[in-house]
Amino acid sequence: MSEQTASADFAALLRELKDRSGLSYGVLAKRLHMSTSTLHRYCNGDAVPADYAPVERLARLCKARPGELVELHRRWVLADAARGRKGAAVAGTPSPEAGSGTRPGEVASEAAPPAEASPVDAPSADGPRADAPSVDSPSAAPVGPTHTSPSGAGAPSSAPTHADALDTATPARRRTRTAVLAGIAVAAVAAGVALAVGLPGGGGSGGDRDGGGHRPVGAAGVTGEESASASSSPSSSAGASPSSPAEEKGPARTPAGSAPAGAPDGEGRKSAVPVTVQADPYAWESPCSQRYLADKPASGMRPPPLEEGAAAWVAAHDAVSSGQQYLRLTVQGTGAETVVVDGLTVRVAGKRAPLAWNDYAMAYPGVGCGGGVQTRAFAVSLDSARPSLAPEPGNDDFPFKVSESDPEVYYITASVSAYDVDWYLELKWSSGDRSGTLTVDDEGRPFRTSGNRGRPAYEFPIGGDGWVPEGTTKLD
Repeated sequence: MSEQTASADFAALLRELKDRSGLSYGVLAKRLHMSTSTLHRYCNGDAVPADYAPVERLARLCKARPGELVELHRRWVLADAARGRKGAAVAGTPSPEAGSGTRPGEVASEAAPPAEASPVDAPSADGPRADAPSVDSPSAAPVGPTHTSPSGAGAPSSAPTHADALDTATPARRRTRTAVLAGIAVAAVAAGVALAVGLPGGGGSGGDRDGGGHRPVGAAGVTGEESASASSSPSSSAGASPSSPAEEKGPARTPAGSAPAGAPDGEGRKSAVPVTVQADPYAWESPCSQRYLADKPASGMRPPPLEEGAAAWVAAHDAVSSGQQYLRLTVQGTGAETVVVDGLTVRVAGKRAPLAWNDYAMAYPGVGCGGGVQTRAFAVSLDSARPSLAPEPGNDDFPFKVSESDPEVYYITASVSAYDVDWYLELKWSSGDRSGTLTVDDEGRPFRTSGNRGRPAYEFPIGGDGWVPEGTTKLD
């Protein structure tokens, strides 16, 4: 889907909700704490919000139904992904000069002189050009003139002619250059062979060793993509990494991780993971249900944030989700192929006594809260000995299908009262003859949720200048 189409679809639904509400752009913008022009650009499709939080607040102000909230989020995901692809394409476009080599007989103009003079006819640090003569045969000779000056400084002369360039390429220099290139090629091949077979007892710092020497090619272990995903899984979890080869049944199973951008066809594509997962651990079902524990007195706490500022607020106070954590997962394919999401498994990485910190409520006393029933909503009790997801009433259970044009959004409510729990998720996927497992966590760290039973609780009155004990605010 193109960026224009995705943005237009998103803006159309946003505009429909706004028109149905009967509220003006000015009234909505004031309630959303944004400028009228910004809101107008969102509804006209001239811009796509970088975060979904203001979009959801706008939809709730316009009395969007549960199904419309899900559809709006789906369209925002597509519009945001299309915008990201466009940015990547622009950033990756080479300039006209990039990659344009100088043809034989030509001299590059305005070339910067080298920092240090090099021997006559020595190859550059980047190695021979694609149009350089082959060194496979001793009889190979340069086809065109060289770009070195007769003085041997290694830099091109100010205005050499084609005949001058031919004169400089004497047979002796040709042989010298060919020998140098051949020596470099042999050294490179030898280095590659040494790295591939891992000579035991060879030199080196030993950073890549396993025991007495390098691991032979084809040995079991975590490599490449597997290594990246293993390092991202919580270190405190027991046993093997969730993406270790021991848990992958069969040679077609791929390790956890996201597919590299622009994965090639053929064998490269077979090893790419066809699905991505974006986790938002600081989403709110509603302010009334959201609380955080912080090891700070009420006098040192900032006022409750809006949902889009929750992550920064949590980081500033080293806070932890209190009582429950509302997690939003956006799952999307990386291509047109259909990917089946077989299920989500809850993994506990650590369990301790609940934190003895103060409990801060995000809702303002007297302000009503509301929330819609999500079509992909699940619940899990982290107090259980073996926590597992269960669909909320009226919701379907796994499996689900996703693709690049048809993402899915899952909402998970994790509740706890008796423990302080570190946890993460494993998403199992399959596509054709391939399958694998993705680790879902908080950017390399486990999610953390703590019980709040018996903890001092605080609220922030509207118009007040600080936190007060919960339940003491006088309502008119």
